[in-house]
Amino acid sequence: MSQSSTGRPGPNSADLSFLKGGGEMGERMRAFDWSSSPVGPAAEWPASLKTAVSICIGSRYPIVIWWGHPAYTMFYNDGYIPILGVTKHPGWLGRSGQECWKEIWSTVGPMLDGVFATGVATWSEDLLLVMDRNLPREETYFTFSYSPIQGDADKVDGIFCACYETTGRVVNERRLQTLRDLGRTVIEVRSVDEACDVAVKSLATNTYDVPFALVYLLEDDAKQARLVCSTSFEAGEPAAPEQIALNDSHSWPLGKVFETGEAELVSNLANRFGITTCGPWPEPCDSAIVLPIAASGYGKPTGFFVSGLSPRRIVDAEYRSFLDLIAGHISTAVANKRAYEEERKRSEALAEIDRAKTAFFSNVSHEFRTPLTLMLGPLEETVDDSRLPARVTERLHVAYRNSIRLLKLVNTLLDFSRLEAGRIEASYEAIDLATLTGELASMFRSATDKAALNLVVNCSPGWPLYGTGPRRSPLGGRFSDPASQRWPTSSERPATRPESSASGTWVTRTRIGRSTRDSTRVSTTSAGGS
Repeated sequence: MSQSSTGRPGPNSADLSFLKGGGEMGERMRAFDWSSSPVGPAAEWPASLKTAVSICIGSRYPIVIWWGHPAYTMFYNDGYIPILGVTKHPGWLGRSGQECWKEIWSTVGPMLDGVFATGVATWSEDLLLVMDRNLPREETYFTFSYSPIQGDADKVDGIFCACYETTGRVVNERRLQTLRDLGRTVIEVRSVDEACDVAVKSLATNTYDVPFALVYLLEDDAKQARLVCSTSFEAGEPAAPEQIALNDSHSWPLGKVFETGEAELVSNLANRFGITTCGPWPEPCDSAIVLPIAASGYGKPTGFFVSGLSPRRIVDAEYRSFLDLIAGHISTAVANKRAYEEERKRSEALAEIDRAKTAFFSNVSHEFRTPLTLMLGPLEETVDDSRLPARVTERLHVAYRNSIRLLKLVNTLLDFSRLEAGRIEASYEAIDLATLTGELASMFRSATDKAALNLVVNCSPGWPLYGTGPRRSPLGGRFSDPASQRWPTSSERPATRPESSASGTWVTRTRIGRSTRDSTRVSTTSAGGS
């Protein structure tokens, strides 16, 4: 480098200050032998190229520069390195972009040629580009613009491209939509098989991430699994056998997943199952994953979800997480539908028990009515026989009244069975509560007289009541309390009391002559309403 007497660089000195900084790519550009490239030594570059390269390496946003037509010499910064991937960086610095991106040149080449020809910038958003990057044919999406760089001769000498990879966002949105559809559809079904079928059908809308799907559920013996549903394959094909034994080593490794509870990757599907085409891409799906379908309360999986893996996506943590979520959705759906089916079976069993109970009550009621009817006929004729002594006639009346009461109870039981079966309608009638209470109390008169008890019945007429018939058995139980047999001087006073709009029956006991020391043994007063 020559210098003038003033110490400043001479006109022929190599001023590379525009390449300062820039991180890794700035260092590589400064060390690169540009004289062997189409653009020549860096010191001789036109001002427009120097300015563009300086902006490029000074920015942290992914930028690539294509210089010259048709050479398309490439300059890029650190932000663009991940876009190139391990197969292209750093070997394509200063070389032809057309050769570097030959797999996508049919898409981007015409766009670049148009900018060179017209000087009009382009704009592309979420454009699909299948690149030879981390995979031979990797699915990627980019948002970018090709902007012309005007040269010194007022023509387009290069293209400035600021780009941003949107692969993660596009793919994640697609997967999120699949999970939303999956969660929305599986809640609308009623059976386990239907839940699996609906889930797999929703996955069929996203063959980019799930080229094919199979769901197997274990049989009751836990030795075989049956195919419930599938996409892309018909049941019975080599890749979708209808039954798989867990110890079958020639099919999907369900046994290993069952034992470990962990997902299992399966590769070389073409040789294993003869899969040649599957999914939206022309190349076949050559790998798959088998995931367990877990169920709460079970130590082992109850089924298996088999999913093909996209040949154009890396099986990274995000891809695995997506498939785990699908398996989780299916597991939840299967568990919920099995719980629903078990609950339905329990309800049906209870309904059958109710029907059997109703039939039993109905049969028993009819069996009771027959002998009672045969008993009541002779009793009714005998109680009216004036030739019998009064003492015998009174006892026959007691037997007759209790037989009538038993018949009413049998009829009530029959009504209950009809009510349980839904074959009865309520029929309301006027009820004389005072008369019914008096009749009921009279059934115990012989017992109280025999025990030397004074039974006082005070039933004054009250408001008319309407109902489906009296239920007096609780009251009868109160009259038969053992206390009425212990105190010869006590008295029982059943009564009906019309108070406002309420009606009921009260029973009071007075224990006259009972010693104080015995007061704690028996309650002094009881009252009840019915």
